[in-house]
Amino acid sequence: MLVELRARELGVIADLTLVLGPGMTAITGETGAGKTLVVEAIDLLVGGRADPGAVRAGAGEAVVEGRFAPVGAASTKGDEAGERVLRRVVPAKGRSRAQVDGAMATVAELAELGRDLVDLHGQHTHQSLLHPATQRAALDAFGRIDLAPLIEARRRLAALDTVLVELGGDERARAREVDLLRHQVAELAAAAVTGPGEDVALAEEEDRLGDAEGHRAAAAAGHGLLSEDGGALDAVGLTVAALQGRAPLGCIEDRVRGVAAELADVAGELRDAAESLESDPARLAAIRQRRQLLVDLRRKYGATLEEVLAFGVEAQERLDHLVELEARAAGLDAERAVVADAVASAEAKVLRQRQAAAPRLGVAVRDRLVELAMPRVLIAISVGGADGADVTFLLAANPGEPTLPLAKVASGGELARTMLALRLALTGSALAAEVTARVPTLVFDEVDAGIGGEAALAVGRSLAALSRDHQVLVVTHLAQVAAFADSQVVVEKHEEGGRTVSTAVVAEGEGRARELARMLSGQPDAASARAHAEELLRMAAVLRGPREGAA
Repeated sequence: MLVELRARELGVIADLTLVLGPGMTAITGETGAGKTLVVEAIDLLVGGRADPGAVRAGAGEAVVEGRFAPVGAASTKGDEAGERVLRRVVPAKGRSRAQVDGAMATVAELAELGRDLVDLHGQHTHQSLLHPATQRAALDAFGRIDLAPLIEARRRLAALDTVLVELGGDERARAREVDLLRHQVAELAAAAVTGPGEDVALAEEEDRLGDAEGHRAAAAAGHGLLSEDGGALDAVGLTVAALQGRAPLGCIEDRVRGVAAELADVAGELRDAAESLESDPARLAAIRQRRQLLVDLRRKYGATLEEVLAFGVEAQERLDHLVELEARAAGLDAERAVVADAVASAEAKVLRQRQAAAPRLGVAVRDRLVELAMPRVLIAISVGGADGADVTFLLAANPGEPTLPLAKVASGGELARTMLALRLALTGSALAAEVTARVPTLVFDEVDAGIGGEAALAVGRSLAALSRDHQVLVVTHLAQVAAFADSQVVVEKHEEGGRTVSTAVVAEGEGRARELARMLSGQPDAASARAHAEELLRMAAVLRGPREGAA
């Protein structure tokens, strides 16, 4: 809860410090004294919009600081354990700055933390019950809706989906992949690639068969040039004969004899080639068809036959893996179908429960609003979505007007009373207490706008009841409301050095009765007004009951 607030150079506030306690605190004072600036200071502290125009004239910046302590903790007695200190600086020019526990922070971080510390109701925008998630939680708490089965079913479905994704997607995706892999493996098996060099060997054979007649003619011509009378073999033989027996030319003779033997071998090979080389159109066509098949395989599965063969191995391994998983996947798919049905069933049940609870909560809130001087109000709660998660609270303050979302309600006083009524409607259930107790400090501004008499007493009594579970700060003009507070802070303005300055003091005993008398009659020292104020305090004490449960 907020245990200490300090504001400097904010509007008419030069330097103001408030030490606040648990229960309900009323903030009162003359119109224009600066009561609403206290609420504005809290709003800035929890991430509200910074307006440079709020900086006190002549000052360079406004500074707001707040110390928050755990509810009921020893920190309220001086122990600093668990405390949070927030600070907001609003310069007359430039961007505002924020700090959390002495460290720099963004305004967004300040707002996120502030949502768990303070809830403002009135003309300000920091109102947790305007958030769809909080409205949904409030409806669930009021209707005692058990979300555990739905949460667990969704958790199981998400876990199964994760496993199925790891297995290769859903059933259809896996079936498509298996079919594709089977086709690829079968195509590669049917191709029966003999090895990574098959395409090179086929290219050489195609070249040989593609010009078989030319190759045979060339071999025959070469054989004739070497073997016919007067050919190369005869010339070499004559050379050997001429060199024979001449010792100085013996080495050359040996070399010429070697040439003769080599030419004889070449002539024999040419003869064999001329006799064996034959054209084979059928084989040539088969080779060309085979080479095209290999080209198609390389286009689909790899740049080389080595890559094609590697792809085939990988495809077979993946296919084997998926086939092994099919039995498990089929079981998981069957289980997922059951869990999906459970999710749908749980969603439908929650939807029915939310739809059933919505009008009852609407009536409960309306009944509270009737007590708070809004007798013609209409409250509706719309529920949409498969599980009813789209929850919106709607309000029509006057007859003939359409019901609109709370966030669009124009009147700050009506909105504040609606928030008060909703919180009071929720205090009846233990589950709802978890929702309402999340934010320890509630601030109400304009909650008593346009009311008086018995309605004012009802507002005061309601705020006092709410303060059993929260620290409640309320800015009020009505003595009937202020009388129910555990403590009362009076904001006053006076002149110092030609400037208007606001101060705040805690009113106790005679001082409190005097302030209530001022609020009742405008004459704080009138005996009748003082008597009325003292009677009002006694009556409020009786109506609000014992305070053992105060926060």
